[in-house]
Amino acid sequence: MMNNFLKSTLVIQKTVQEKIIGHHHLLVAYSGGVDSSVLLHSLVMLKHHHLPNLDIKAIYIHHGISDNADIWADHCRTQCNVWQIPLIIEKVSLAVDDGNIEEQARDARYKVIQKYLTQNVALCTAQHLDDQSETFLLALKRGSGPTGLSAMPESSKIAENLLLRPLLTISRQQIEQYAKEYNLAWVEDESNQDPYYDRNFLRLNVLPMLNQRWPHFNQMVARSAELCHEQQQLLDELLSVTFEQLIDKQLNLSITPLLSFSSAKRNTLLRMWFKQNKVAMPSRKQLTMIWQNVALAKEDSNPQFILHDKQIRRYQGKLYLLPNYQNLQSVRLNWQNLDTPLILPDNLGKLSITNTLPNCCRLPNQGENIWIGFYVSGMHHVVGRNGSRQIKKLWQEFGIPPWMRNRIPLVFYDETLITAVSIFVTKQGQGDDVCYQHQAY
Repeated sequence: MMNNFLKSTLVIQKTVQEKIIGHHHLLVAYSGGVDSSVLLHSLVMLKHHHLPNLDIKAIYIHHGISDNADIWADHCRTQCNVWQIPLIIEKVSLAVDDGNIEEQARDARYKVIQKYLTQNVALCTAQHLDDQSETFLLALKRGSGPTGLSAMPESSKIAENLLLRPLLTISRQQIEQYAKEYNLAWVEDESNQDPYYDRNFLRLNVLPMLNQRWPHFNQMVARSAELCHEQQQLLDELLSVTFEQLIDKQLNLSITPLLSFSSAKRNTLLRMWFKQNKVAMPSRKQLTMIWQNVALAKEDSNPQFILHDKQIRRYQGKLYLLPNYQNLQSVRLNWQNLDTPLILPDNLGKLSITNTLPNCCRLPNQGENIWIGFYVSGMHHVVGRNGSRQIKKLWQEFGIPPWMRNRIPLVFYDETLITAVSIFVTKQGQGDDVCYQHQAY
């Protein structure tokens, strides 16, 4: 009978070959741990014996949290030299005392890795069957629906590239057997033994007991995750036509049609909206608050909900998902030389002068100082309007959403508002000497 070592070797190499079929350029996320070591080794073996044209590179992300991170980086470098695999080493900085360190590390890893995912390069990661169970149970703890309980797919997208998980049907026991068969060397992250972290708690204390009681528990969890994924796919297919009718080209979502839907259908469409905008899914409580406090807020209100690093706003019957902008109300930028473009804050771009745009105005008189602000109050007489109006009324007349009203560059000569760039010119700024041009990044 085939011994377990040989069986694990054949199963893993055969599985990896099946999962990467059609992909010739791979970037492997390599931590030096046993999982990624087995993944990288199996790819090296495939390249040597079956797939000579396979292009493999590895990347090690140095988080700097552990005192052993430099040692791990050296181990990865040495091992990749032995296997003749190019290795990229990148350092990232984490705010250790700021929020979920596991989530920070994951986000930082993927942000750096994306720099190396050029066209036709697929990312390979070493998540396995036991990881799938942990992910499923963590989603269950959070009260997730079908999307969260789908856990990890064997392939997904990272920006425009594919993310492959060739070991997702392989158990941790099989991986460890493979590593012993080939006498692989790997590093052990001491934090993996700390049950303070939820994933470690499940791996160390919960899953061993479940698998002892039910030996095929991990496979059944994977099956449940697959069924949840299928259910979510079906929901998306059934609602795709309705969803497309609700969004505009900028992916803003119409509110009025949602009012006639059941809460279940409405919530599913809202979740599709977040997924389309590539935003982490809100909890059920957050989703309820977004609907009640933003979508159903009074017409004359200016509702806002902060979700992660985004803000959700409502304007003219639509929901908008926007960056969490800086408050520029007190910003004041002196502009000494009009021939030199002025760089604006918070990635707003730059301001320059031209003679070819509408809304031109006069140049400053001798002795008048020119500066740029983003907030103004009071009454203003705009060219083309009879009499003065409150600035709020002007913004409404020009169709400027509330969140943009403190992001439009305002040109002042001394304390006199001259122009809201590309929007209007005041009577005090009337003229044809110069046009101010806002170029967004």
